[in-house]
Amino acid sequence: QVQLVESGGGVVQARGSLRLSCAASGRPLSAMGWFRQAPGKEREFVASISESGSNTYYADSVKGRFTIARDNAKNTVYLQMNNLRPEDTALYYCAARRTSVPGFSSYDYDYWGQGTQVTVSS
Repeated sequence: QVQLVESGGGVVQARGSLRLSCAASGRPLSAMGWFRQAPGKEREFVASISESGSNTYYADSVKGRFTIARDNAKNTVYLQMNNLRPEDTALYYCAARRTSVPGFSSYDYDYWGQGTQVTVSS
């Protein structure tokens, strides 16, 4: 079994930055991803990273502003968020899947954290 714990969320002004962390315990992780869900909206893909960290993918809405990275020695995945916008406000979830290839849909992932809230004020 895998447990994922997110941290690093908070309240920040527009154009500010936050770094989210996702610490994993249990079996070694393969591909990882970040998703977010705003009130009244469906959960959406934000970014994903392959097992080795050599391949990363981003939603168009965050490309150039967010960076996903991982430290396999620490079993931790990060999401660096710069130039934040009010529309980035959401509950951010970390997810893991059993395979090494990243996915883009929430259905691709097998394990989920509880989420960390990010609020961006204008």
